[in-house]
Amino acid sequence: MTGAEALAASLVEASGGHVRAVLLYGSQLLNTRPDRHSAYDLVVIVDDYRAFYGGLGASGELHRPVWLMSAMAGVLAPNAIAYAPADGEAGIAKCQIVSSEHLERALGSDPPDHFLLGRLVQRVAIVWSSGDEDASWAAEQLAGARGRVLDWMLPYLDAPVDAADLGRRLLEVCYGGEFRPEAKNRSVRIFEAQADHFEAILPSVLERGVESGRLVRTGDRFAPAAPVPPALRRRWRRHFARSKTRATARWLKHTVTFANWLPYIVRKVERHTGRTIRLTRIERAVPIIFLWPRAIYVLLTRPHREVGS
Repeated sequence: MTGAEALAASLVEASGGHVRAVLLYGSQLLNTRPDRHSAYDLVVIVDDYRAFYGGLGASGELHRPVWLMSAMAGVLAPNAIAYAPADGEAGIAKCQIVSSEHLERALGSDPPDHFLLGRLVQRVAIVWSSGDEDASWAAEQLAGARGRVLDWMLPYLDAPVDAADLGRRLLEVCYGGEFRPEAKNRSVRIFEAQADHFEAILPSVLERGVESGRLVRTGDRFAPAAPVPPALRRRWRRHFARSKTRATARWLKHTVTFANWLPYIVRKVERHTGRTIRLTRIERAVPIIFLWPRAIYVLLTRPHREVGS
């Protein structure tokens, strides 16, 4: 059993079994320079928020009140929590807790933002499921999201593409839809780590684009069959602007739901930028107010290339 599978199984047991499936994504799956402090990025799909948090609370693995976590679940879903049983001896998981209903909407044709969609069209592993039916359901949600990539990528195709080009451009658009502390070439590194994934899933998307009349084939590449309607361009520009706003607001939510979020984010910035971060006493005491100038400085001065790239 891998570390992610062990953590997922432990989390399910601690919650009392109110989980349909657990998905792994991110640096631990892609092997993009994780270190011993790197968390496993998990999406935990639950059948009932209150029951799930109640189970975690009863087992002593929830570090916030059940009522608070349940109330926050419907606000800018998902909730982010840290799961580190036995003081992190088996590793730490950064878990995005989302209900089946909220996941279906997030990956559907009219998503509220790009937070889950942008992550789950990438390489994902189902590391735990309650049974074959739920595993199949989760796989169908992922396949549906990937099959609709052209819906939101068509306005961003400014040159003919093949599957690899589309995957590379897709990550550029997704990473541009959030303020992130990583180096500016992070999307390139992430693409390189899963180029085979995009080359496997995106050819059928391009072929269906031709069949639907949205794309035309130009040699071994594909291009929009006609200029993209201005209304469609505006729709997805609004979507990504709204998504960036919601993602930024979600940072504030994480300070409530994610225990020990401050050292976690400091380690993340240090790992991706190569900088040593030393917080002042007042930044540690009241980060929600006094950490903003430093956060803005980090975002504005991100290195162009990731450390070690």
